[in-house]
Amino acid sequence: MTERPTPAKRSTRGVGLVGSGFMGRSHALAYATASVVFPLARPPRLAFLADANEDLAARAARELGFARHTGDWRTLVADPEVDLVDVTAPNRLHKPIALEALKAGKPVYCEKPLAPTAKDAKAMADAAAEADLPTFVGFNYLRNPMSRLAREIVESGEIGEPYNFRGIHAEDYMSDPAGSWTWRLDPKGGGGAAADLGSHIIAMARFLMGPIERLTADLTTRFSPRPDAGGTMRPVEVDDEARALVRFQSGAVGTIEASWIATGRKMHLAFEITGTRGSIRLNMERMNELRLYVAGGKAGRGGYALIPAGPEHPDYAPFCPAPGHQLGFNEVKAIEVKDILAALSGGPAFLPDFGEAAEVQAVVDAVLMAGREGRWVAPQEAFG
Repeated sequence: MTERPTPAKRSTRGVGLVGSGFMGRSHALAYATASVVFPLARPPRLAFLADANEDLAARAARELGFARHTGDWRTLVADPEVDLVDVTAPNRLHKPIALEALKAGKPVYCEKPLAPTAKDAKAMADAAAEADLPTFVGFNYLRNPMSRLAREIVESGEIGEPYNFRGIHAEDYMSDPAGSWTWRLDPKGGGGAAADLGSHIIAMARFLMGPIERLTADLTTRFSPRPDAGGTMRPVEVDDEARALVRFQSGAVGTIEASWIATGRKMHLAFEITGTRGSIRLNMERMNELRLYVAGGKAGRGGYALIPAGPEHPDYAPFCPAPGHQLGFNEVKAIEVKDILAALSGGPAFLPDFGEAAEVQAVVDAVLMAGREGRWVAPQEAFG
């Protein structure tokens, strides 16, 4: 009988994907793209897919190119052909799946937000640390070459000392007042817009400006009740909009806003950083264009200069040799996957891991706490 190869003996890395919805499909495309675009020490192999039932899993496995499928994620986690457990299931399932994978000795790649609460997220981070296993969280907009250019500009001092951050993530997928009650509105899954979208702009704020020391916030639930699948009207107990005033540990201040009822907005994850010698702006609806202003130019020539993404920026050139030809959402996800696979093969450590994602979730929970209690909150309070 032929011996089953162990992960150390295989030239490829077996991926087990849990969930095949919007983000599951994006992850599958990212593995395929990264395998073609980047030189990988151990290319990914789409080994196993799990979904809510056998029929869903079978259809998704055929469409996305996975070798096998199952209606039970536990079967996937335990399978010896799976070297990396990739979790794109609903938020409330992240913790049990990740903990089981870590217990099985397997690295975990999990979509954001990491968990419904900061306490759950910290438990996941602690379990990863105890198991001494690498973990990865899908805040893919941090991988946009223009986001990384923004960080380089801030860290280099090109715009002086940054003292103000304005950030927003606004979309309109919940803007219809008659829209259905979905799993996103289940408070067991965490906050509403503050978690679903706010976690992205919070992660970006920490990436560019560092830790948040304290904040106060306001929450709005605009549309309640909503009809569920059976037509029963159900109250909405999570926020449609969240706005926070924040103070960073650096002494900088700012605002962070999240809304999933922003009519007309499709992917308005945007920020502006003001420094003592200039400022930068980036909006992911135009994710290949960073705008830079540096004070002190010739009179009559003031204003922002547009910098288009191009091969001079990290990870753009493998996709295209010409500037201004645009990367998109799926290409940025492929960059994220490439960085994860590189880290697993001994390359640079990947952030955000579970530890950093738990800190992001602490800020989300602080926003919810501040909005409900009407006071300033330190994110560390969310850990209890």
